[in-house]
Amino acid sequence: MPFITVRDLTIEYSSGGYAVRPIDKLNLDLQSGELVLLLGASGSGKTTLLSAFASLLTPESGTIQVGDLDVTSLRGKERVRYRRDGVGIVFQAFNLVPSLTARENVMVPLRGARRTRSTARRRAEELLAMVDLGERARHRPADLSGGEQQRVAIARALALDPPLVLADEPTAHLDYVQVDSVLHILRELAQPGRAVIVATHDERLLPLADRIVELTPRAPGEARPPERVLLEPGEVLFRQGDPGELVYVVESGAIEIVRERADGAEELLDVVEPSGYFGELAPMFGLRRSATARAGAERTVLIGMTLREFRAQRAEAAPTS
Repeated sequence: MPFITVRDLTIEYSSGGYAVRPIDKLNLDLQSGELVLLLGASGSGKTTLLSAFASLLTPESGTIQVGDLDVTSLRGKERVRYRRDGVGIVFQAFNLVPSLTARENVMVPLRGARRTRSTARRRAEELLAMVDLGERARHRPADLSGGEQQRVAIARALALDPPLVLADEPTAHLDYVQVDSVLHILRELAQPGRAVIVATHDERLLPLADRIVELTPRAPGEARPPERVLLEPGEVLFRQGDPGELVYVVESGAIEIVRERADGAEELLDVVEPSGYFGELAPMFGLRRSATARAGAERTVLIGMTLREFRAQRAEAAPTS
């Protein structure tokens, strides 16, 4: 039985008045003891998905189950208890309290959980020794390197021995020397009874992962011949938030490009007529579709092609001097 089960998860939020859906009907099964990478470019939904795992946001629909607990249904005190006891979070920017020593930073969640000072101190010292910082326990963040600060943050995330550890771009501010120790600690944390989920675009982590979840849509690398697409009036070609593989050229009819607003209304951005093209940004940058494309008031014929084929055809059509 999976340790973490995600079913039909959709997360939506408003950005500049528009509806953004970085996670759309995601299904996922993760096992205890796995180091899982959420891999993708900025804006692909990595941090958003981590926030849902941590119950820091409520998805539009779908469920996340950790063990026997339905995280998406938690409210009030149950949600607070889950965040405190069930999840350890390692932040990109470390988020250490500048005025506290390394030991005191690790003690913060323990004291928040009403552990005695002596118990919290012993646990903090154990964890700092585990991340090879026992001799730096009395140092404040300003006196620690970036790698050392991140190791303190990892120790703090483990303070209450959570079954789920989430790390958001944990190597983003580290050089190649500092990264080494952090990577090995993250690898060692993934043991039976605990899963470690890391959001990253850092491909140095790939060899360490048990599982890679690719959140950036990628166009297939193999060649594909151009394909003819026939749309009836009003028929949708792709929707806002869909993965994008092809560029489209309008042969006849017209395509309406519309964007969904956060209030549910639509905004007409453009009408693409014969010889015009659209949809090139998604395959070019590995993005999801930023708008919906649908046929106008008449039957529409399109030619869909890979980015490579589209560029080749545009180059052939360019005038020569």
